[in-house]
Amino acid sequence: MQRFKTLLPRSSFSLRTHSRPFSAQPNYAEHHVDDDDSQQQILVEGRAKSRAAILNRPSSLNSLTAAMVSRLKRLYDSWEENSDIGFVLMKGSGRAFCSGADVVRLYHSLNGGGNTEEAEQFFKTLYSFVYLQGTYLKPHVAILDGITMGCGSGISLPGMFRVVTDKTIFSHPEAQIGFHPDAGASYILSRLPGYLGEYLALTGDKLNGVEMIACRLATHYSLNARLPWLEERLGKLITDEPSVVEASLAQYGDLVYPDRSSVLHKIDTIDRCFSHDTVEQIIEALEKEAAESYDEWCMTTLRKIKEASPLSLKVILRSIREGRFETLDQCLVREYRMTLRGISKQVSSDFFEGVRARMVDKDFAPKWDPPSLKEISEDMVEYYISPLSEVASELVLPTALREPYM
Repeated sequence: MQRFKTLLPRSSFSLRTHSRPFSAQPNYAEHHVDDDDSQQQILVEGRAKSRAAILNRPSSLNSLTAAMVSRLKRLYDSWEENSDIGFVLMKGSGRAFCSGADVVRLYHSLNGGGNTEEAEQFFKTLYSFVYLQGTYLKPHVAILDGITMGCGSGISLPGMFRVVTDKTIFSHPEAQIGFHPDAGASYILSRLPGYLGEYLALTGDKLNGVEMIACRLATHYSLNARLPWLEERLGKLITDEPSVVEASLAQYGDLVYPDRSSVLHKIDTIDRCFSHDTVEQIIEALEKEAAESYDEWCMTTLRKIKEASPLSLKVILRSIREGRFETLDQCLVREYRMTLRGISKQVSSDFFEGVRARMVDKDFAPKWDPPSLKEISEDMVEYYISPLSEVASELVLPTALREPYM
C-alpha cells in the first residue's frame, strides 16, 4: 500500500475486516431474471474464485440508473452468500468508473410529472447498496480508473480495496447543480484530514489518483497501462483472504507523491478557512486570505463557491459537520431524507435549475432560489434534516444484522 505520510495528518478514514459468519442458507436473489438493458449495463465476469461487476454505459460515463443499482444489489447479495466466491471486483468501461446517478434522466422524469415513488425507490436501493458495500463480508476491489464523481464514490469507496490510476478524477460537484454529496459522502468526506472534506464538498474541486492515495481515499495506485496485468493476476487467485488480495494489488502498485501544484499543499489554508461554523464565515475567511496573500487559488475557490446554490452550500456544510459524529448507516438515513427533500420542490427547485443550466440547456446561468445566503433561514436548512412525513417512508437499513462500518 502506498501512502504519502508527511503531507497530511493521519485520517480516521479506515476499514476493517468483518467477522460476521457466512449464512449457510443460499440467497435466491441470484435466480432473479434481469431485463436485457440491466444485463448489458452491468456485465458480469466469472473468474476462478471471484466475480467482477462491470458498469457498462460508457456513452453516459457509466452513470447509474435504477435498473443498474437494482442489479448490483441483487448480484452482491447473492455473491456474498455464495461460498464458492472468495472476493468481488467492480470496474467501469470506457473513460469513467462512474459519474454518479443519471441526474438528467431523473430531471426529465420528475419534471415531466413522473412518479416520485420511482425516484424514492432508486435512492433507497442505491443507499442500501452503499451500506452493503460498507459492511461487505468478503474482500472487495474497486478499480477507479477514470472519472469518479458523486455517488460513484459511494458504491466503491466503502469497500476494502480502492485502486486508483493516472486516469482517475474524483469530485463531488453536487453544490453546482443544487444538490448535496450523497450515498454516504457525508461519512467519507467528513473523515478526510482536517477540513479537506468541507473544501471538496463546497467547491466541487477535483482530486487525482495520487491525491486520493495521499489522503487515504484510495488504498493502491497503479498506472492505467498496468491494469490488464493486475486484473489477470487477480483473476487467477483462489482465495478469500484479504491479505492475499492486498499482496497481489501491491505487486502491481506504484509509489507516488503529490506534485507541487496539488491542492493538498494548501491544507493549512484550507483548515484556516473551512473550519468556520457558517458558509458566510468561510467566504469571509477566504476573502481575507485572498486580500493578504494575493493567492490565485483563493480567488478561484471563492468563485466556485459563489457559483453554487446558496441553499445547497448551507445544507452541505450542515451535512458534513453532522457526518463527523455519525456512523455510515446514520449518514445514509439522513442523506436519504435530504435527497427526497431536495427533489421535492417544496422549499426550492435548485436541483432542477442546476441540472437544467449545467447539463440540459448548458447555459451555465442557473437562477438559484433563494438567490443569496442571507435569504436562507435556519428553518429551511433544518427542513432537509427533519424526519420524513407520512408521504415518504424512511430508509431502513439492516443494522441489527451487520457490524458497524468502523
